Amino acid sequence: MKILVPLKRVPDPATTIRILADGTGIATDNVKWVINPFDEIAIEEALRIKERLKTGEVVLLTIGQSNWQEQLRTGLAMGADRAKLVVNDQPLDTLAIARVIAKIVAEEQPQLVILGKQAIDDDSNQVGQMLAELLGWPQATFASKVDIEGERCTVIREVDGGLETVAFPLPAVITTDLRLNEPRYASLPGIMKARKKELKEIPIGSLGLDLTPKLKIKELKAPPKRQAGRKVGSVEELVKLLHEEAKLI
Repeated sequence: MKILVPLKRVPDPATTIRILADGTGIATDNVKWVINPFDEIAIEEALRIKERLKTGEVVLLTIGQSNWQEQLRTGLAMGADRAKLVVNDQPLDTLAIARVIAKIVAEEQPQLVILGKQAIDDDSNQVGQMLAELLGWPQATFASKVDIEGERCTVIREVDGGLETVAFPLPAVITTDLRLNEPRYASLPGIMKARKKELKEIPIGSLGLDLTPKLKIKELKAPPKRQAGRKVGSVEELVKLLHEEAKLI
């Protein structure tokens, strides 16, 4: 079984994010970059499926600048077999990203595409669903358990009311939730092997796609600073203040 895992490069969750003065984006100097945590879970699940089946190939994919190789190498060190980097210097909206992934799917012909349910930088939660629609494949979002038997896949997914079990034939698209697994660390032998694994760069212009954005970010703003708390001398004063605040809502 061939499994394609698209991943995104995002700022480390522990990094302090600063908005540029003109509001066009974030300041990237002194920012540590990592694999999107949900995509890291997707890599781990793909590796576990391959290990359970005792056969297959895990292919990583990302869309970005050449220095995004670092995150692909991390995924290769975890155990993925090879990687593709679609080189692009311009920002893409979610539909354009889904179209690029669909193009690579058409070339690679995987039986399964696993990716994170969302990226922690924009939280859009759209690419997986758009990709499934473009491919005409069944999909299971927010997966917390994945079982594959032959050409059939069963997924337990997290929904507002609890858990839902869905089953469908392959090929398919799955997006991962936090409780699906705990990603492994890259071992030293894995890091050494990753240096020799194939990492192919593809110019985005060679794909022949219309990537005109349908969605544009006009401005970014940092959230307002949290106001200081107030101390009250009695329960009666607290109740009075709560009533006054309620009137302002």
